[in-house]
Amino acid sequence: MSDHLKLNRRQFLQATLATAVAPAILSAESPAKTIGVGCIGLGTRGGDLINGVVNCDGIKVTAVCDVYGPHRQKGVERSLNPDVKAYVDYRELLADRNVDAVVIATPDHWHCQMVLDAVKAGKDIYCEKGFSRTLAEAKLMRDALKKSKVVFQLGHHARQATCALQAKEVIASGILGPITLVRTGRFKSLEPEHPNWRWYGYYDQWERPDPAQVIKNLNWDLWLGPAPKIPWNERHFWHWRCYYAYGTGYAGDLLSHEMDFVQYLLGHGIPDNCVSAGQIALLRDDREVPDTWSAVYQFEKLGRTVTFTGSMNTTDSQPVTICGREATLRFDAIAHDVTTFQIVPAGYRENADLPKGYQRGKTPQQPNHMEDWLNCIRTRGTPKCSTDEAFIETATFLMSLKAQQERRMVRWDAAREEIV
Repeated sequence: MSDHLKLNRRQFLQATLATAVAPAILSAESPAKTIGVGCIGLGTRGGDLINGVVNCDGIKVTAVCDVYGPHRQKGVERSLNPDVKAYVDYRELLADRNVDAVVIATPDHWHCQMVLDAVKAGKDIYCEKGFSRTLAEAKLMRDALKKSKVVFQLGHHARQATCALQAKEVIASGILGPITLVRTGRFKSLEPEHPNWRWYGYYDQWERPDPAQVIKNLNWDLWLGPAPKIPWNERHFWHWRCYYAYGTGYAGDLLSHEMDFVQYLLGHGIPDNCVSAGQIALLRDDREVPDTWSAVYQFEKLGRTVTFTGSMNTTDSQPVTICGREATLRFDAIAHDVTTFQIVPAGYRENADLPKGYQRGKTPQQPNHMEDWLNCIRTRGTPKCSTDEAFIETATFLMSLKAQQERRMVRWDAAREEIV
């Protein structure tokens, strides 16, 4: 994923020249000040994001923070700044005057408090998905962000794809006809000795570190933070995605990627209702969250259904597919890997004069997701995955979680902003 975040200077300038949000960066009136970025959480995803930050022009990683020593040291090394400050407590980083903006890549249970504290500190924010663990948290975060002048970006980087912007334009033109069905999914099967979400610090690292050494290098109480207080548990630390105290499992980690991408393409907002099912089919290793997940969302006034199917036990695939009455638009991959799409006319329109698919070079190259955020910090613009989009993402994936856990259809009460 970090490859998407690496652009050289020429590519960066081409991207910013081609987009509406970026021209102020190149303007003579644009401030020349280097943006100081503090990175909070340098584990799996945070280690990728700091690579993305240091590859952007006019940026300096001035501070890093992690409660685990080796991750903190990784941040120091990847900062490419000999003067970078390293912190154990994120609140000390927020008090650092050389930090203008923060990248939050901690486990989800910390997102709410860190975002609220960063808003109070006046720092612009890039926060990894899922936005929050609960709807109450999402409301607190949204309200605080919207009352502030903070530039906020949620980390759904599928929105950076140039082919996605072109697809969005194709859909808006109406050539697909009424869109009644959207299909998405996430599948990944690994060898039995390497079950999904059981890595140690990165997606391909399976060698278990010595637990006694890990706890010596870790502030466990600070890692737990707002989560229930429990004795040191190495499986919760390394594999937090498997437990509901720290995240929302398939819903917030994988379904949210696909549903946010569909929202970017179609802009239809929060679904009217959802039914969902999940089970632990094979990975019975003390995890609480299912390894198999399905959800069906309906937008009643639009006559539209969106489906998600996922499994950690098969190598099947489900590219994002937008099904209209006149034609179907099918991407080549899951949301954050899309590079192209094709358009397939309905059988009765085989001879229709429709584009065949993605036309390379027609749509200006887009800045990557990190650059989009940094561009907007300079212009005080609105990033592609803004506060409002983050709230839609959260309500959508939490509908799936609630429906699965309560084994019933749930609905979105727009007036009360509640899942009922």
